Amino acid sequence: MPSLFCPDAFLSPLAVDAAVTRALDEDLGRAGDVTSIATIPEDAQARALVVARAGGIIAGLPLMTATFQKLAPEIEMSACVRDGAIVAPKTTLMRLSGPARALLAGERTALNLLGHLSGVASATHEFVRRAAGTNLRICCTRKTTPGLRALQKYAVRCGGGFNHRFGLDDAILIKDNHIAVAGGIKPVLQRARSMSGHLVKIEIEVDTLEQLREVLGTGLADVVLLDNMDLATLREAVALANGRVVLEASGGVTLGSIADIAATGVDYISSGALTHSAPNFDMALDIEA
Repeated sequence: MPSLFCPDAFLSPLAVDAAVTRALDEDLGRAGDVTSIATIPEDAQARALVVARAGGIIAGLPLMTATFQKLAPEIEMSACVRDGAIVAPKTTLMRLSGPARALLAGERTALNLLGHLSGVASATHEFVRRAAGTNLRICCTRKTTPGLRALQKYAVRCGGGFNHRFGLDDAILIKDNHIAVAGGIKPVLQRARSMSGHLVKIEIEVDTLEQLREVLGTGLADVVLLDNMDLATLREAVALANGRVVLEASGGVTLGSIADIAATGVDYISSGALTHSAPNFDMALDIEA
């Protein structure tokens, strides 16, 4: 079967395997699918369709296939789309055929993963759509479900968004508590710059224009996160920075405000809502009679 991964995003096969293994273990427990074992003959075969009940962006098909392959490697699967596809309601996403017990045992796990990640991708796509016509990039954050970060960030990419840092180890982001403990903006930036390698970017959070001026005066930051600023203040911040640093707006970003924030001229918007508040995408696995 051709690759089902979104062509513009990477998801490690190790992350897929780990997530599917955890999810199946959680659902099957010690005794397995006792309902299917009690009611379905062991040699029974079945065919099924995976159908999108809503319209949006698909993400998570590789996890669906991995789920059924773990339960019964002989299950035959034929995908009609791949991750990143835009689908309409009632679109058939995949056809399955094989041992009926395995199809029934994996149904909920597969749909949970596919529905959640497609929801994240669809929510991201709507944010991106509303910022169309600007140079703004929409980013996720570390506000992810524990254990699912790599999957959720992959889904953001499927929806046309971009990833912020994956963890505490891939970039320096100095927040208000770091500034407070370190004794101020200049001391914290000086220490960060002296400790970091030449490939490590330094971002610092500010919530006032005075703090932004202080950051710019040091010349030590690469990116400035403008936290919970109103539109007028964001416009002033863009004028003040004048391209000297990358500007990221964050805090209270909604679908209703995204277009206005994009118009201020900031480079990035980061929103935890993409991953922690995305509604589930309604999917179904229908057994064919």
